[in-house]
Amino acid sequence: MDSPISRALFERSCHVIPGGVNSPVRAFRAVGGTPVFIARAEGAYLTSVDGQRLVDYVGSWGPMILGHAHPAVVGAICDAAARGTSYGAPTELEVRFAEAVCALYPSVKMVRAVSSGTEATMGALRAARGFTGRDVVVKFEGCYHGHADYLLVKAGSGAATFGVPDSAGVPASVAATTFTLPYNDTVSLEALFAERGHEVAAVIVEPVVGNMGVVPPDPGFLETIVRECTAHGSVSVFDEVMTGCRVALGGMQERAGLTPDMTCLGKIIGGGMPLAAYGGTLAIMEKVAPLGPVYQAGTLSGNPVAISAGLATLKGLDAALYARLETLGARLQMGFERAIAKRGVEACVQRVGSMITLFFTKGPVKSWTEAKACDTKTFGRWHAAMLDRGVYWPPSQFEAAFVSGAHVESDIDQAVAAAEESLAVV
Repeated sequence: MDSPISRALFERSCHVIPGGVNSPVRAFRAVGGTPVFIARAEGAYLTSVDGQRLVDYVGSWGPMILGHAHPAVVGAICDAAARGTSYGAPTELEVRFAEAVCALYPSVKMVRAVSSGTEATMGALRAARGFTGRDVVVKFEGCYHGHADYLLVKAGSGAATFGVPDSAGVPASVAATTFTLPYNDTVSLEALFAERGHEVAAVIVEPVVGNMGVVPPDPGFLETIVRECTAHGSVSVFDEVMTGCRVALGGMQERAGLTPDMTCLGKIIGGGMPLAAYGGTLAIMEKVAPLGPVYQAGTLSGNPVAISAGLATLKGLDAALYARLETLGARLQMGFERAIAKRGVEACVQRVGSMITLFFTKGPVKSWTEAKACDTKTFGRWHAAMLDRGVYWPPSQFEAAFVSGAHVESDIDQAVAAAEESLAVV
């Protein structure tokens, strides 16, 4: 796609913004080419600064489940902004939001609003450490929980070794408080708890991974996390920033019938505004200041404009929407699978609800080791070909794509046709 205005803007931005973008994946380095600068969005479509119309399957990386510029959400934002954009004081809106979250997630008895998914996971894990009096956090390869130092950690040399930094600027001493295990590996998790369970404050997991592409949990994996944490006095934390209100109204914990000790939410609950939350049992959340000794604060936490967008979005989520998303998601998956078979390409499609990834590997993909085997160069060429055909797909092999309630069957069919043509030229 030739985007001269986007190209000029990107050149300007590289002089004043690191890499020209405010979040790394937007730079298109994983796929090549120049990132598309967006001028506006409505429903299922983006319009670039060059005037090109694209069917959007990024959805602002997940929040836009109702589609872009949904009238109810925009109206709520405008009404709230007209009353003042920030108070730094309590509002009834915050109470209504907390009540709504607690009603949707039975595991959440008390909730704290924050401004980003990273803040949510940081707050949850600090609360877990304060509650247990322990330091060690367990995470899984391929799961992303924000950019806190102790979460940017890769695996050590063995299943029961402490992690090492996965980013410059992360002190080794901080990384040493984190274990990293393979996703879907219940044997390693059980072995770690058998050896060092008394040290573990919390286990945090994406119950469906969206940050190495869509990777669902194997049967029994999430159950093992909850069971082992309960048995050893550790805190189970489901990071549902991506899956919350996405794979079901009550997130993956609703689909799996599980009750984690803590839940992190973001994206959809903010309706596209900077809003996230963490919550859990009363015993844990009562450790959070001002009730308890675990400190966490934020000037814009519970911002009235963001809360209004979130409440308007939550109001638009019902059984009919999720049924529609499942139907559209299945149509997209089956279309992609037909295209793969027709073109004879080594690839697979993985989907949970309205989250979907086309992996350029034989599959199935169950772990980061298997995801890393993907042909990322072929994905880059496929991505460029999709863009040329008017389909905006996540610019990384390792990111989930999303279907929204604003998509219609013709949008899905356009993506399928584009995928088939693109597979023929990669």
